[in-house]
Amino acid sequence: MATPRYDESSIKSLDWHEHIRTRPGMYIGKLGDGQSPDDGIYVLVKEIIDNSIDEFVMGAGKKIEIEINDNSARIRDYGRGIPLGKVIECVSKINTGGKYDSEAFQKSVGLNGVGTKAVNALSSYFIVVSHRDGKCKKAEFKCGKLIKEYPEKASSERNGTEVYFEPDKDIFKNFRFLPAYMEERIWNYAYLNTGLSLYLNGKVYESKNGLFDLLSNQVKDSARYPVIHCKGKDIEIALTHSEFYGEHYFSFVNGQHTTQGGTHQAAFREGVVKGVRDFYKKDFEGSDVRNYIIAAVSVRIQEPVFESQTKTKLGSTTVSPNGAALRGWMVDFIAKEVDNYLHKNPETAKAIQERIAQNERERKDIAGVRKLANERAKKASVHNRKLRDCKVHLTDQKNERKTETMIFITEGDSASGSITTARDVQTQAVFSLRGKPLNTYGIGRKVVYENEEFNLLQHALDIENGLENLRYNKVIIATDADVDGMHIRLLTVSFFLQFFPELVDQGHLYILQTPLFRVRNKKETIYCYNESERNTAQSKLGNNSETTRFKGLGEIDPEEFGLFIGDDMRLESVIMPQEAAVQKMLGYYMGNNTSERTEHVISKLRTEAVAEL
Repeated sequence: MATPRYDESSIKSLDWHEHIRTRPGMYIGKLGDGQSPDDGIYVLVKEIIDNSIDEFVMGAGKKIEIEINDNSARIRDYGRGIPLGKVIECVSKINTGGKYDSEAFQKSVGLNGVGTKAVNALSSYFIVVSHRDGKCKKAEFKCGKLIKEYPEKASSERNGTEVYFEPDKDIFKNFRFLPAYMEERIWNYAYLNTGLSLYLNGKVYESKNGLFDLLSNQVKDSARYPVIHCKGKDIEIALTHSEFYGEHYFSFVNGQHTTQGGTHQAAFREGVVKGVRDFYKKDFEGSDVRNYIIAAVSVRIQEPVFESQTKTKLGSTTVSPNGAALRGWMVDFIAKEVDNYLHKNPETAKAIQERIAQNERERKDIAGVRKLANERAKKASVHNRKLRDCKVHLTDQKNERKTETMIFITEGDSASGSITTARDVQTQAVFSLRGKPLNTYGIGRKVVYENEEFNLLQHALDIENGLENLRYNKVIIATDADVDGMHIRLLTVSFFLQFFPELVDQGHLYILQTPLFRVRNKKETIYCYNESERNTAQSKLGNNSETTRFKGLGEIDPEEFGLFIGDDMRLESVIMPQEAAVQKMLGYYMGNNTSERTEHVISKLRTEAVAEL
């Protein structure tokens, strides 16, 4: 084979916007279509809002307006406004911005002058307007290129910056902004910035008590004791123990939600254990202290170092350049505050002690069965007939396709057979359930090890000890669209909510949508996901068309199935709204209140007139 030519013509220089459009993953992580909370379109919105938040942090502007439609976003803040002579440079000249000046932006999220430029380059249409001291400057861009610059003119509007953009559909295929994901982000901004009013499509989001409000809304009626809330200079924490198994953290750095944690989250975990040990004068097992904990921690540090442009994991080890060690500062603060709080609140101290004792009993109770179950799972993993694994995994740090990894959880051999034949063996795995799984509501953690199917599933995902080693970015429940399939779907979602709720919290759980109908004639085939699409397809293809109703996934030909799990795959995210009381919801839908649920269903029944044939 001839060696490829390598000379001066092989060396290429790209303009800033061409480079961003050619390598978007370097700037915003993955692309996606909006079905996942870390998809690129949400990163674009975040980059613009972060700039507005930084204005508020610096004491300029207490209101931010956000308008989100299916395919566009508008953000208007009331800060100082971009200096008019630098408006175009700030949104189109790489590594240009005010955040290099630490006097102007001491503890900002965006420090490298890239974020807004990435939004501009990845948008089919981008408008920026700055209002400043009675004047305004406006410019329009297309895919990062300036298409129209307006001269400065007088303005009667309040100071601030307005940005409107439409993500490029050539880059973000079939994308749509999901309101639930946007609402969660806006709430987080509100919790972290008391005194700021955010308006999302006209609805106001405000918080008076910061992280206390965040945690109170999360735990609802499931808290074992009132939320512990402490604030210090550049640090705020809130914590309690709930009924959710495992450890659940909401961690933030300079207002950025670090969904993958980092050095500050590790320091928080250590500080809580130290504070509890100091108060009780006992060397408790760390896991016994932290199990069932739900907490939020926010820190502000100078020039934070993140592990990627999307800023989901903190790598900083110091509070500021040449400053104190981040770990030591946080551990000392948290341990002292927890110790002090427990001395002042004996009822909370008693509740925590009871929780720790319960955790210890549970740990010892499942130790034996856990060891045996893990040994069986280890043996089964070599020839695990339930798992058809893929070659790339989310833990493969250097593999560019790691975020594409997914596992389909199917019912029965026929459905898993179709998906296995049609899948991409590089990034798509299949796990086959045997009929309906066990209803886990009200059952202890021990069942995860005693039930062979659940134990093999948690080992296939590698989430026994948290999500750090999660092997697939998307966990997709793929069941038939009939009553039995819906029941299996509900039981599987309940299992994850009961024992691995962080899988849902971090946006990894999905439902696969497969077509209900196939409408075709001799020239064209159309797959339809509901009756409305079927009717439209029948009208388009005419009276001679043939309509097939798919009763189950196993009926779909593998060649056809490949169309439904490829680039145009339809996924529905499993999202828990901020106001959701999970334990109460699970108790209602999965508990022993059958008569109550029956009455609810009957009260919602609807009758419709049916035309005579």
